[in-house]
Amino acid sequence: MKSQTLKENKDFRRIYYRGESSASGCVVTYAFKKRSGENRYGITTSKKIGNAVERNRSKRVIRAAFAELENEISGHWDFVFVARSKTSKVKMQTVLSQMKKQFKELGVINERNQ
Repeated sequence: MKSQTLKENKDFRRIYYRGESSASGCVVTYAFKKRSGENRYGITTSKKIGNAVERNRSKRVIRAAFAELENEISGHWDFVFVARSKTSKVKMQTVLSQMKKQFKELGVINERNQ
C-alpha cells in the first residue's frame, strides 16, 4: 500500500502539536493516529543539514527506510520525519533500524507481528 505525501503546512503543524514524537541520532519521528484513510507522511529538512545535495540525500534515505516499513504499519497514521545533520552521512539501513525502534515505541508497529 503506497502512502500519500503531506504537502499542506496545516497538516505538518497538526502532527507537530497533536502527535507523539520519538527522536534518535538520525531522524525525529512525529506520529498522529487517525480514524480512517490511508497513511500519509511528510519529510522536513532544514538548511542546517547542509547544502541541497545533502538535504535531498537525507530525504531519499528517509523515504527509502519508510517504504521498507510501510507494510508493517497497523492502523491509519500521519507521520512527519525530521532529518538531522547525520542523516545524509549514514546508510539507509541505519535509518531503517532507528525508524523501526521509533515505530515500536510509538505503537505504530505491533510487536507480535514480527
